[in-house]
Amino acid sequence: MSESQQGKGARTAILNVVGLTRRHLGKQTPKLLAFAQRRKHSIVEVEPVLPAVTCTAQATYLTGKTPSEHGIVANGWYDRSLHEHHYWKQSNQLVEGKKLWETLRHDHPGLTCAKLFWWFNMYSTVDYSITPRPLYRSDGLKTFDVHTHPLSIRDEVKRDLGEFPFASFWGPRAGLASTEWIAESAKWLEKKQSPDLSLVYLPHLDYDLQRLGPNDPAIDAQLRALDEVAGDLIEFLENRGVRVVVLSEYGITEAKRVVYPNRALREKGWLSIKDELGLEYLDCGGSRCFALTDHQIAHVYLNDSSPSFANKVRTALEGLEGVDQVLDRETRKAAGLDHNRAGDLIAIAKQDAWFAYYHWEDEAKAPDFARCVDVHRKYGYDPAELFLDPTIAFPTTKAALKLMKKKLGFRIFMDLVPLDATLVKGTHGAIPESRKDWPLLIGPSSDLPAKSIPATAVHDSLHRIHSQGL
Repeated sequence: MSESQQGKGARTAILNVVGLTRRHLGKQTPKLLAFAQRRKHSIVEVEPVLPAVTCTAQATYLTGKTPSEHGIVANGWYDRSLHEHHYWKQSNQLVEGKKLWETLRHDHPGLTCAKLFWWFNMYSTVDYSITPRPLYRSDGLKTFDVHTHPLSIRDEVKRDLGEFPFASFWGPRAGLASTEWIAESAKWLEKKQSPDLSLVYLPHLDYDLQRLGPNDPAIDAQLRALDEVAGDLIEFLENRGVRVVVLSEYGITEAKRVVYPNRALREKGWLSIKDELGLEYLDCGGSRCFALTDHQIAHVYLNDSSPSFANKVRTALEGLEGVDQVLDRETRKAAGLDHNRAGDLIAIAKQDAWFAYYHWEDEAKAPDFARCVDVHRKYGYDPAELFLDPTIAFPTTKAALKLMKKKLGFRIFMDLVPLDATLVKGTHGAIPESRKDWPLLIGPSSDLPAKSIPATAVHDSLHRIHSQGL
């Protein structure tokens, strides 16, 4: 143990291994399996929060509250005051309620916390943070970078580890490199600061589980790759006296069909569509209703508040193949989604279906951002961004030429994303029927007495693990 660690109390690292479920613990994940099967460890299934998506799951774990209380109803929402939709915002103030590190500080004053790539990671009360943050330049170009707290460590970590491989964090090239960099940044910060609590995000499994589906044989190679990174990080942290917990946000089930709620609402004449330079954009504020989609959940906002119209919209949604149920303002309370950011109606997909945001009927009129990786402007989460358009001849050559132009200072239009939502083979958000597809919490068994806990109980379990390690 280093001199910087002498006199330290309990220290804990929570590794968020996205997509990990019981189905994955086996011969392809020997290091994670060995960690889970230690004599004093246990594997706890976590009943997912609804919706089981990144931002909602993390907010629930860190506050112990439901979306009704913490306000994170999905990865995005519609601001009724601004008449604008928001996806993947990063301010920690959006999450209502005290977070894990804040409740721990109440009992353990002076506790330090590092938050590495977990979401809502800007302007929080953690001591150290690193999060993806592109720079959107006035000439239209996008420069990839990270944001850190304190700001001084941004240059330091990039100097020591190299630039964060942003292209491997999301998009057609998403892969192992980003997870490796995040794991190395956790080691880097541990050596520099030795925080009492570290939150580390390891997203690698998320990519091919969505691209290929959970049953594709190619997933085995991705499990082995992730197991190497996670196992190495666990060994490093434990050698420095850090107690490690492995946690996941959701399980991914096979996607066999796509539901297009906005196209259905358009057929009814309820959408307002703007023609801009020959392309069609959704006019949210001018529509009688519209849907913001997010994996297996669709928040449907009504600008016509009459009960009769709400009933019509609900009937239309319930009639769509692939829709399991539709919540209204009353039934969303029981689901824990009673918040002013939530849709007036909330559609939940069947386990083998998911919602695409598409509102156009003619691909030639799809908005310009539809063919790009653009997580902020689209009217929903778009997993098709994980693919290169298969209809493009030599897509990698085309991408290379565009990147060359970008380096030369030219504005580029990276229109390489397909408009075929059926390419996506894995999804999440609804509560899976099988517990084998639920997320996991793996840690010291004396601190985890139950075999299964609701997502809202994860906060207290993590609090107990850290506190009892003192």
